[in-house]
Amino acid sequence: MERDSDARQTTLTKRALEIPAFIVMDVLEAAQEMERSGEDIVHLEVGEPDFDTPECIKEGCIRALRAGKTHYTHSLGLLELREAICAHYQERYGVTVSPDQVLVTSGTSPAMMSLFATLLEKDSEVIISDPHYACYPNFIRFFEGTPVCVPVAECDGFQYTPAAIREKITARTRAILINSPSNPTGNLLSSRRMAEIAGFGVPVISDEIYHGLVYEDREHSILEFTDNAFVLNGFSKAYAMTGWRLGYLIAPRPFIRPLQKIQQNLFISPNAFVQWAGVSALREAAADVARMRSIYNDRRVYMLRRLRELGLGICVEPTGAFYVLANIRSFSSDSYRTAFDILKKARVGCAPGIDFGENCEGYLRFSYANSRENIEKGMDRLAHYLRELRGA
Repeated sequence: MERDSDARQTTLTKRALEIPAFIVMDVLEAAQEMERSGEDIVHLEVGEPDFDTPECIKEGCIRALRAGKTHYTHSLGLLELREAICAHYQERYGVTVSPDQVLVTSGTSPAMMSLFATLLEKDSEVIISDPHYACYPNFIRFFEGTPVCVPVAECDGFQYTPAAIREKITARTRAILINSPSNPTGNLLSSRRMAEIAGFGVPVISDEIYHGLVYEDREHSILEFTDNAFVLNGFSKAYAMTGWRLGYLIAPRPFIRPLQKIQQNLFISPNAFVQWAGVSALREAAADVARMRSIYNDRRVYMLRRLRELGLGICVEPTGAFYVLANIRSFSSDSYRTAFDILKKARVGCAPGIDFGENCEGYLRFSYANSRENIEKGMDRLAHYLRELRGA
């Protein structure tokens, strides 16, 4: 009897067993283990701003706490924050969004979870690029959908080709997912291609989390081209608020009530005082964002120069986010093994390309969301590693 009970307790679901690891987190955690043993590691693997959250945002949170704003908010999110998000999209992109189209979430991952739970049924398809953010296909499969990959080429700036997308559209297609600026490539999708994708008549999911971190040209919201779209965004990247866990989803009105019910059941509402910090971010932190963006750009230019001097391939310079995807095929076709070898021997963390799709094998992603001093140290260590590798 006891043996049967133990067997039941150790039964795991197929979805739990089969969900892949987020490899960059494995790299980070291995690096942290090395640090606990006294090793000095340069972290270029994770996409987390090294800046502290701007003071005006922290002050907004403190004011909210002192005012007793520690209770549940509306399940869609604080009205003042939803109004501030709508004002931001009007000012930045010239698009009109109503507060009743906004769902505020505890980070963009819950927003993505709720969205795919609303959109997908068994064997539904979502078109994504390859390379792509590592977790997209895992979210889709978790809700029994099928990710349909469209390979994109380095020589074309890793941009979707509308013609290639059109070939993948079927009766089962529920959405086309775009991410501009992109993780892992740091590249922008052109407004012309965005307009073409919007014209297919298929709902577009636009991950706009890296908006505000663009150094050349400018980013566009999908809402400039169509209302048949879902926007994922949040405060982690541009406002250096990763640990605050605050995001949002903009959706067509018919989807809001189902999304709201999912939020009510699974999450209730985001933290009240964190939402008030988000209001301060949108209304008061523009100068801080501009300052951080300028520093990121200096790091970007430096990292690009150093990686090219080391012989790594970069056909099209990334102009957004804080990543450089470097081609390492001249010395390795196994990005997983190479990333962990670099961590072990050079004490530099970087993300293996295979984490971002099969088409990204033979690449490494380097993040410049670290200090210039640490990036210089990391590049020097990488240079030494490559000299030894080539000598061997």
